[in-house]
Amino acid sequence: MIVAALAGMLGGTAVQAQPGYVPSEENIKSRAEFDECRLGIFIHWGLYSTFAQGEWYMQNAGITLDEYSKVADAFYPHHFNAREWVKAFKDAGAGYVTFTSRHHEGFSMWKTDVSDYNIVDATPYKRDIIRQLADACHDEDLRLHLYYSHLDWGREDYPMGRTGKKCGKDSTRADYDHYFKFMNAQLTELLTRYGEIGAIWFDGMWDHDEDKTPFDWRLDEQYALIHKLQPGCLVGNNHHGSVIPGEDIQIFEHDLPGENTTGWVQDGMQVSAKNPLETCTTMNGMWGYKIADQNYKSLDQIVALLVRTSGHGANLLMNIGPQPNGELPATALSRLKELGEWMRQYGSTIKGTKAGDIKPQDWGATTRKGDLLYVHVTDHEATSVTLPLQCKVKSAVEFETSAKVECKKTSEGYVLTLNPHKDKADYIVVLTTK
Repeated sequence: MIVAALAGMLGGTAVQAQPGYVPSEENIKSRAEFDECRLGIFIHWGLYSTFAQGEWYMQNAGITLDEYSKVADAFYPHHFNAREWVKAFKDAGAGYVTFTSRHHEGFSMWKTDVSDYNIVDATPYKRDIIRQLADACHDEDLRLHLYYSHLDWGREDYPMGRTGKKCGKDSTRADYDHYFKFMNAQLTELLTRYGEIGAIWFDGMWDHDEDKTPFDWRLDEQYALIHKLQPGCLVGNNHHGSVIPGEDIQIFEHDLPGENTTGWVQDGMQVSAKNPLETCTTMNGMWGYKIADQNYKSLDQIVALLVRTSGHGANLLMNIGPQPNGELPATALSRLKELGEWMRQYGSTIKGTKAGDIKPQDWGATTRKGDLLYVHVTDHEATSVTLPLQCKVKSAVEFETSAKVECKKTSEGYVLTLNPHKDKADYIVVLTTK
């Protein structure tokens, strides 16, 4: 009954949960640590950066694998410095980084034994990107999560879905059993060669959501493999549906939990009350590097999004698309620096908090840490805020100055009369509650 219901939510996909999955003690500990981060950095980087047209260029331009793969011979990210990346992420206040080990283009960013189409064997760079990143993350105590694509536009053993149809594959040569073994061999490499991995972040199941016969991804076997290899490794899947047993994180793409603004959320999807939540979005307009995309969010916009995400009790996974030479775009670095300065001053009202007593509103959001309720006002024009609270408020002060904020009990709850705050990305009032 549960499998049938989930299959309906996920369209043309046969969903099989990991039978009898009970999270290990290591997994529960990892969930708790992840849930306290509130900020992560997403990195979309692969051969597509060389074209500077975004991560879907192979699909959107209809380039065959024979032609597309030739760019590997010119991919030489000589300015890549994993330690500089990790330092920038930590200074920004991030608790983890999620890196695209293999995106839909099918190129592996590590030395894999099951395909020559990888950063070491196919490029003049000859160095393992994930090895460098893993070493830097472990040295700096930054959690490393690895994105892994379920779909592949180039490999003929991957059964053709609704994308990649112009990429030169012979659909009659599909062999999912062979492809499944290939994926699991790669996942085994990632989970046995690079130390502790915080999470595997799957994507691509939606490629078969229009199949007349539901597609069986055999997730039960794959999730069990991951939890066997690293019990503390979290599993997340960007399938836009309810959490399936065996999954440890619930993911929302370009959306906040319970707010289906994209229209991608499957009918009947429930926001998990037990699993950590994560919202992923882009710092500019694209996931992968696109030279013409300079539409970066301002610091105020990023802070407002972080506040709203935290108000839902979720982490914000903010994406950056590195340049083909291995550098992070200058504007992205500037935003990370600005965000880090903000986080050093105000991060304690975000990190380690739970969703506030009131769901996010037009004026901002609330977060809670013990008896303290943080009221985050990101609307610069707001002069007052009405809080329909059930708890008793003992005091109200500005977080930054400890100056008293007028707080009146009314029939609707409490009304805060705000001090001037037009120059603040986030005006924070601390309520001590009982």
